[in-house]
Amino acid sequence: MCNEACLEFGRSHLTKLDIYQKSILEVGSLNVNGSLRDYILTLDPGRYIGVDIFPGPGVDVICSVDRLVERFGRESFDVVISTEMIEHVRDWRTAITNMKSVLRPKGALFITTRSKGYGYHGYPFDFWRYETKDMEEIFSDFVVESVGRDRLVPGVFLKVRKPYLYSPDDLSRMVLYSIVTGQRIVDVTNVDIQFFKIAHTLRELLSKYLPPFLKRALKNLLPKKDNITAL
Repeated sequence: MCNEACLEFGRSHLTKLDIYQKSILEVGSLNVNGSLRDYILTLDPGRYIGVDIFPGPGVDVICSVDRLVERFGRESFDVVISTEMIEHVRDWRTAITNMKSVLRPKGALFITTRSKGYGYHGYPFDFWRYETKDMEEIFSDFVVESVGRDRLVPGVFLKVRKPYLYSPDDLSRMVLYSIVTGQRIVDVTNVDIQFFKIAHTLRELLSKYLPPFLKRALKNLLPKKDNITAL
């Protein structure tokens, strides 16, 4: 998935020097409503592999992000691309660590994701929102080349490069904003997730079946949170 702002950022920051005859991995590559793949292929990569948990357009290999190292090995790609994926992964630390690990020294990592204020969009679920300061902290063990905000909707774009002498940072206690709980936390629990699912389903049902005057009345009574779909 990739909107026009994401495509623009990719075309501006992924150059022929990054891509030509290089080995490219796209993580979360299913093309739902836009992809950088066509642009990347015009730059003549040596190899391009798209992985996702579901089959479909743009997917060459079925593989979850937590199995990247197991499937491909460490330091096996020159460029790793992930657009609109990491907000959907509950264990974001393992996802980030694995993408860092399959990248070769001096290789580029390109990520786009959503920030606070962007509504729930399950695929199959939705957990996290990232800000520029979060990305800078998560990738403080990399060389940050560019961090930008999505000009269309809340989101953040990032291009970083793996140092030759790479030493991973400890992210175990870092907090992120979760759309599940509506606050910054270390991790979400199963109870958090079940409560969110129930509340989200109720909101959708009320939005679909209540008459407009009752919707307006309830909107004034219910707390306003961006982690649950509004009436």
